[in-house]
Amino acid sequence: MASPEDLTGVEKSLYAKREPVCPKAVDGKFRRLKWLIMAVTLAIYYVTPWLRWDRGPYAPDQAVLVDLAHRRFYMFGIEIWPHEFYYVAGLLIMAGIGLFLVTSVVGRAWCGYACPQTVWTDLFQHVDRLVEGDRNAQMRLAKAPWTASKIGKRALKYAIFLLISLATGGAWIFYFADAPTLAHDLMAGDAADVAYATVGVLTATTFVLGGFLREQVCIYMCPWPRIQTAMLDERSLLVTYKEWRGEPRHRGTKKASLADLELGDCIDCYQCVSVCPTGIDIREGPQIGCITCALCIDACDKVMAQIGRPRGLIDYATLEDCRAEAQGGEATPVLKTILRPRTLIYFAIWISVGLAMLFALGERTRVDISAQPERNPVYVLLSDGAVRNSFTVKIRNMQARPREMEVAITGLAGAAIWTDAGGRERAGATLVTNVPPDALAKLRIFVAAPSGGETRDEFSFTVRALDADGGSDSVDAVFERPGTER
Repeated sequence: MASPEDLTGVEKSLYAKREPVCPKAVDGKFRRLKWLIMAVTLAIYYVTPWLRWDRGPYAPDQAVLVDLAHRRFYMFGIEIWPHEFYYVAGLLIMAGIGLFLVTSVVGRAWCGYACPQTVWTDLFQHVDRLVEGDRNAQMRLAKAPWTASKIGKRALKYAIFLLISLATGGAWIFYFADAPTLAHDLMAGDAADVAYATVGVLTATTFVLGGFLREQVCIYMCPWPRIQTAMLDERSLLVTYKEWRGEPRHRGTKKASLADLELGDCIDCYQCVSVCPTGIDIREGPQIGCITCALCIDACDKVMAQIGRPRGLIDYATLEDCRAEAQGGEATPVLKTILRPRTLIYFAIWISVGLAMLFALGERTRVDISAQPERNPVYVLLSDGAVRNSFTVKIRNMQARPREMEVAITGLAGAAIWTDAGGRERAGATLVTNVPPDALAKLRIFVAAPSGGETRDEFSFTVRALDADGGSDSVDAVFERPGTER
């Protein structure tokens, strides 16, 4: 194996020190789009736990709540129980397919606009500009000696970073408890230790990832850039430098002489590099550091307008279209590029999963029953010759109010049932119980049937809600008599 040495025999370091990225402020349609998406995503994150949703007197009124204590997930009018986790799995599947769809159409647009790392990094970079100035001022300050002015600016900037990080960590835990109550407890020092620990961890990670690591998360830590190549093809829209039009580069040559000198449109101004949040040069071609934020397009279009050249030297384009344009052809219309078989298949799968979940939500019953036989003993012989089995029956009321439920058995001739709260004198073909709101009622039910039948009789427990909403469910069970082989 060759050692990392040059021809002079001097050993080279394999470690390259990180060069801080200080992106320059830019204005344009893509920058304004990033502003809009950042404002919307941050508003959703910080505001959602404070929204209220009336579910009646027996359920929490927080619109979005992950209630770990009671094992419930509330999202506006939807309530998910633990046994319905497949709905969460469906949402994750939709998110994955949606990410595949977006990537196949416009590359890493998720990374460039809506990824939490991108959103908070962008927010922190605006704080950099607010306190220290734009790119050149930040670079000068970084090289300047530690004076009182520099210390003051850095202290102010890090204090703002810390406040944003603290608000971010605090907002996250509000999704897991009633937000106003938890906020009061946090301020009073009465919250659980785990709440303070969670806020501390999330504050630290936000401060470090958004304030210091920034583009290194996108380039080195995130697995998605390595995966996305499988989602892309030559017809995917990517932020692309049109080399055939920009090369060879020049510096300030007059427009009238470009054709005579066979020069390209690129004037090597480095504006595309200056505004890039990851510090890459898009002119070097597709690379793992490009998050498809398109700020380089805004910067380049502005320069092209200043030198009187058409926009689009850097633009959203497919590799297929770039080859066609280089040969004098025309680019495929954007709508045709998007509506192609691959993206339509992704969209069809995505919408199918969504419709299936909506159908399941609309058809699901709010009543559920399960039954487990008690094995010690398997059966009891009663004085009148009947055989008794006992079962642990669980009845689930998935409504936010108490409901009266009727339990019955079918398929077992001559049988009667009763609970351990009453005697056999109260036995009958059915029994009625009241189930608390949004809760699971556990009953010990005895089933007695005549002896002399099959050693194993299959039957069913059925539960039916007696209110206007109705709803029913059933579960199969086995009644055992003497002579059963075990």
